[in-house]
Amino acid sequence: MRAGLVQLTVSDDPATNLPETLALVRAAAAGGAGFVLTPECTNALSSSRDHQQTVLHHETDDPTLAALRAEAKALGIWLLIGSLGLKTTDPDGRFANRSFLVGPDGGVAARYDKIHMFDVTVSETESYRESAGYRPGAQAVVAETAFGRVGMSVCYDVRFAYLYRALAQAGADILTVPAAFNHITGAAHWEVLLRARAIETGCFVLAPAQTGFHPEAAGKGRRTHGHSLAIAPWGEVLADGGDKPGVVFADLDLSRVPSARGRVPSLTHDREFVAP
Repeated sequence: MRAGLVQLTVSDDPATNLPETLALVRAAAAGGAGFVLTPECTNALSSSRDHQQTVLHHETDDPTLAALRAEAKALGIWLLIGSLGLKTTDPDGRFANRSFLVGPDGGVAARYDKIHMFDVTVSETESYRESAGYRPGAQAVVAETAFGRVGMSVCYDVRFAYLYRALAQAGADILTVPAAFNHITGAAHWEVLLRARAIETGCFVLAPAQTGFHPEAAGKGRRTHGHSLAIAPWGEVLADGGDKPGVVFADLDLSRVPSARGRVPSLTHDREFVAP
């Protein structure tokens, strides 16, 4: 099965971003990918909550979701929409950071709301408080597809190994980690974290990413690391998207999942222990 990882440099305007996203999804399908994946924040990347209130939609009427569902059906592909920023009905007005797995019929096969919020101080001049604008999810998700079981996650989740262990033990063959990874932490941690998650679980890891500088109408903009990665169950990098928008391909042999787990069956070696 061929996967196509779409790498984007979105702005804070969903309407402007959508044509480029559709073009790259089509390019991935034209390259033979039956499973196409886009990054976190596929519709828009913005630090302004006021701006998001004006450009984001609820799931039921989101134009990006509707267009990508229609495109998946037209192309006959499985499509992971890495995540969309969406309005919710929460009393505090916070958004959802929601990943969608769309089938070849255009139907939503699974949804996942990002569990772990990126509340960090990267440097003296750069800090993020994702939980101020987005409310965290609480449900881990493994979805059935025609080619295997997909365990869903988003970006900062990758630092929480217990989530991926739970997904693998629930039957996941492939772990998806769409991201808009910070350029500083990305240079230091992105590849090693993804390779670790693959090695620990014996899963393929597919991580489509945002890249470059993302301009904002109301804000200073931000930079992301890029380097969309496909990782094999033994931990080797199968594909690296570099630092430019585009598509990178990886051919996945799902028989490698039980092979890797048979060689090091650590998923079956849990033991109870007393915490310090």
